[in-house]
Amino acid sequence: MSDQDAVPQPPEADRPTANAMRRALKRARDGVALDVTEAAVLLQARGDDLADLTTSAARVRDAGLEAAGRPGVITYSKSVFIPLTRLCRDKCHYCTFVTVPGKLRREGHGMFMSPDEVLDIARKGAELGCKEALITLGDKPEDRWPEAREWLDAHGYDDTIAYVRAISIRILEETGLLPHLNPGVMSWTDFQRLKPVAPSMGMMLETTAERLWSEPGMPHYGSPDKEPAVRLRVLEDAGRSSVPFTSGLLIGIGETYEERADSLFALRRVARSYHGIQELIIQNFRAKPDTAMRGMPDAELDDLVATVAVARHIMGPSGNLQAPPNLVDGEYARLIDAGIDDWGGVSPVTIDHVNPEKPWPKLEELAAQSAEVGFELRERLCVYPEFVTRGEPWLDPRLLPHVNALSDADGLAVADAPVVGRPWQEPDEEFTASGRTDLHRTIDTEGRTKDRRDDFDVVYGDWEALREQAAPGMVPSRIDGDVRAALKQAADDPTKLTDDEALALLHADGPALDALCGIADDIRKSVVGDDVTYIVTRNINFTNVCYTGCRFCAFAQRRTDADAYTLSLDQVADRAQQAWDVGAVEVCMQGGIHPDLPGTAYFDIAKAVKERVPGMHVHAFSPMEVVNGATRTGMSIREWLTAAREAGLDSIPGTAAEILDDEVRWILTKGKLPAATWIEVIKTAHELGIRSSSTMMYGHVDQPRHWLGHLRTLASIQQETGGFTEFVTLPFIHTNAPVYLAGIARPGPTTRDNRAVTAMARVLLHPHIPNIQTSWVKLGTEGAAEMLRSGANDLGGTLMEETISRMAGSSYGSYKSVKDLIAVADAAGRPSKPRTTLYGEVPEERVGAARASDGHLPELLPVLEP
Repeated sequence: MSDQDAVPQPPEADRPTANAMRRALKRARDGVALDVTEAAVLLQARGDDLADLTTSAARVRDAGLEAAGRPGVITYSKSVFIPLTRLCRDKCHYCTFVTVPGKLRREGHGMFMSPDEVLDIARKGAELGCKEALITLGDKPEDRWPEAREWLDAHGYDDTIAYVRAISIRILEETGLLPHLNPGVMSWTDFQRLKPVAPSMGMMLETTAERLWSEPGMPHYGSPDKEPAVRLRVLEDAGRSSVPFTSGLLIGIGETYEERADSLFALRRVARSYHGIQELIIQNFRAKPDTAMRGMPDAELDDLVATVAVARHIMGPSGNLQAPPNLVDGEYARLIDAGIDDWGGVSPVTIDHVNPEKPWPKLEELAAQSAEVGFELRERLCVYPEFVTRGEPWLDPRLLPHVNALSDADGLAVADAPVVGRPWQEPDEEFTASGRTDLHRTIDTEGRTKDRRDDFDVVYGDWEALREQAAPGMVPSRIDGDVRAALKQAADDPTKLTDDEALALLHADGPALDALCGIADDIRKSVVGDDVTYIVTRNINFTNVCYTGCRFCAFAQRRTDADAYTLSLDQVADRAQQAWDVGAVEVCMQGGIHPDLPGTAYFDIAKAVKERVPGMHVHAFSPMEVVNGATRTGMSIREWLTAAREAGLDSIPGTAAEILDDEVRWILTKGKLPAATWIEVIKTAHELGIRSSSTMMYGHVDQPRHWLGHLRTLASIQQETGGFTEFVTLPFIHTNAPVYLAGIARPGPTTRDNRAVTAMARVLLHPHIPNIQTSWVKLGTEGAAEMLRSGANDLGGTLMEETISRMAGSSYGSYKSVKDLIAVADAAGRPSKPRTTLYGEVPEERVGAARASDGHLPELLPVLEP
């Protein structure tokens, strides 16, 4: 490739007219929101226009600092730079950080830095008062370089992320520095693995210009991790995971001004949606020798200054903007005047390994230059003050002692704080009963204390941004399919229904819906007969403290909310024993993702039940809880499930599925696992012989096309694993659901929806999942009986206590006796029969115990022991 071929040139752009510049500058001065076109105009401001632009940008910055309680303060982080590996699977045309295995060997280096090498740098930093360990590395080097894979295998790590996690823990425990992680593109699961070991993480967006990635000769061509959509997904997953995240732009790599403006607006959208972007770095391209882009001109200083100023206007007063001080040749004042409020990481120990030719400025020089334009230089931690003071859910409890030891009341660094290693460990108090532990009983008598949790306005992300995101999916699709032909196909051979035919049936109403329900009922009769099955079970929700941010969930509470509670292990075991005494064969146990409960807590819960009641079937822990347990313990999903089974887990509920379509999923929930991860957990459980139910929650921001995709996915899994015991329909309970209170979701499914979903579940899952369960908790007696006439054959359980749906506003109570369930079957004109979790015969002794008590608990356990 010639030098000319290697230099990407942006398309020629017309200079903005004087009128266009004048209008855009006035809007900026007046504080009016800019659009992409105006931003692109302002990016080209020069001379007096640029001075006008930076003056208004600085005013916006100053208002934000005033509101944050640190007027006239510009921050930096005292850090060490740790290049954990310089191997990478990408081939960016401007990068000198990345190298190849042969060169590393010739220079006497390993494929990764060893723990001793890392800790040597970190200890030197700690001695000089550094508080941040900036861990930077190439993307997934093991995917490209066998030598990287061999190094990881030899040292006992499944992948690079596992090593990053392990070395971060050692840095915390042995040096006291706080890891800030830059491992490149990460999955949602990677964030769960790393969040407990690092207060903050980062990845530059660089640009949203797809042509710079997709076209030969462009800077990111041949680099899978530089696809803009992939990088934006990483930023969104960071927000969903409540990870304080650093991102930014690399300017001058061949993008147009419009593309640069679009990149800034993309960053604003993510920041607005999740409130998790802690800072944006605006970095200017500098050409380096021995790279494909060595002939590309450096980004000009005016270009950098204009981009900083436009970024300030777009991100607003609360955004934090940084420009690396070692890349501007001492022009510090111009960047401050343009609206930055941070200098980033500055190291007295290590070089900038990404820009090794540009040394860091001395801190004394940086302070003096900042003071010349009226700013006091203050040290911060790698995690910004706003997130330090927010606490949960942004900082994992295991990190809080480390962060608190180095920060002051305002969240900034204590400059002279001793930087020493501290244990990285679970919180001391585990399973101490606390809060409203009688909620399972008093939810039916006293109700909720409030209709929403106290952090309603922040825990779920930005409601206005969510409304915009949800709007397209709320519009029903027009279906013109031939319902009559679809009904005939469903009756003749439902396995051959096309997607168009299935969609037509999911939209059926009137006589067509009646006919569909009749077909589904005929299939039900031919597959499982007339018996309506039920199980004598008890629900035990061991905690409702959760910060995941599911927008449909009215059960989750902050630990300080009036309705929050956590059960002790003894209380869990007592409830299981009480259920056994009245004939139960199963306990179903799920809880919130409590930040203080260790990943091994789930094992302790299962053991507590099995030790007290060895014969009880433990049906517990949703896929979200499985992932939480695995990531908190550092185990793989397979390892964690194996350990859970050894502790007493028998099967898992297939909840946390909601709708297995991320278009809907990311409206329903801020931080729950993606559809692909749910599928991974379920398949892994089935491979280990751990059966599960399957579920679908519908009637919120979804449409029939989403139901079809969900049911097809479940059928495909079942054909592969055979591990589902049943499919459970879960109509959305809207009354207290945050997404409904915010005016986004519709008020649950209609009766037509319930009948269509139940019937089509029977049709589309045939013959793979024979059992279709309807929910009396959500539909009531009459509603459940109607579903039994529409293809369902199972009523679920007696429950004995039920808190999740009741907190959401279900009016059908927390309990059904055995006689009550038999009465529902009678209303549908069908016989009834008890079952086990796996749809087996119930031992006669259990049947007798349930018959004697009618499944009634003698009393609901009292709350908290004094």
